[in-house]
Amino acid sequence: MKRLAIISLLALAGCAGRAGLTPPEPEVKTVEVKVAVPVPCAALAKLGPEPNYADTDAALLAAPDIFEQARILSKGRLQRIKRGSEYIAARVACTF
Repeated sequence: MKRLAIISLLALAGCAGRAGLTPPEPEVKTVEVKVAVPVPCAALAKLGPEPNYADTDAALLAAPDIFEQARILSKGRLQRIKRGSEYIAARVACTF
């Protein structure tokens, strides 16, 4: 019985000694994380707003004959093709 009491006291004393210890300081590490941030492209900003095209409904209705309507439609198409090529060039400039 004495042995059991001594072993119990020693066990309690060992636990009490460990309870007074402070835990180790946590290790602080600085980690650099690279994240892509979207930025507006300057080439698209220079492109500007959509222009007024020649082939509006009002212009087509005001045309005196079908030949003038064909000329107006052709001019509007060429304007759109030019605007499209400018837009594509701006998009390509923004990807690099």
